[in-house]
Amino acid sequence: MIDWLTGTAFSVAGTATTWAEVLGFGTGVVNVWLVARQHIANWPIGIANVLLLMLLFWTAGLYADAGLQVVYVVLGAYGWWHWLFGGERRSRLTVARTGRREWWGQAVAGVLLTAVLWVLLDRLTDSTVPLADAVTTALSLLATYGQTRKLVESWWLWIVADLIYIPLYAYKGLWLTGGLYLIFLALCVVGLRAWRADLRLRSTATAVPPGPAPVAA
Repeated sequence: MIDWLTGTAFSVAGTATTWAEVLGFGTGVVNVWLVARQHIANWPIGIANVLLLMLLFWTAGLYADAGLQVVYVVLGAYGWWHWLFGGERRSRLTVARTGRREWWGQAVAGVLLTAVLWVLLDRLTDSTVPLADAVTTALSLLATYGQTRKLVESWWLWIVADLIYIPLYAYKGLWLTGGLYLIFLALCVVGLRAWRADLRLRSTATAVPPGPAPVAA
């Protein structure tokens, strides 16, 4: 199975594209589209997607990104459960904003994670892009954490990560995956708009609770 997934599906301009990359492309697009629509099926499809990308990134020498996919599987299982039962009284989770304290916590975690990964990749692997690999890994983890909690600002983290991923994958010759992240970027904008609209709608409904119409004097 692994041999087939790492085999060539087609070539463009002399650059081979594997079946893992093709299937990762398809499941990735469906996954982000479902996240934007707040559909619970995004989690099992997302888990399948990260397993494919894990294989792809390892063979391309993007070791931090490959290791990141293992964490994604765990976060995917957590997000699946949290979306179903993480709301009030174990109800479905709703979209919320990131609090100031949580922002600071994520910022510190992101800087520390980037620094540690950069050093490890630079000293212990043959990675040719240790800093870019470390930065995108940290951003992706923080964005996924926010996604499991339905924090609307998680889309901004994905947008920044995608803007780095696109040229990074092009540099590594992963043209189809680079194109996938270009689509991800567009879907992130759609998801951001949709989640913000949902948040505004619920804020309005909370601010003006339904009740009996006033009786005219």
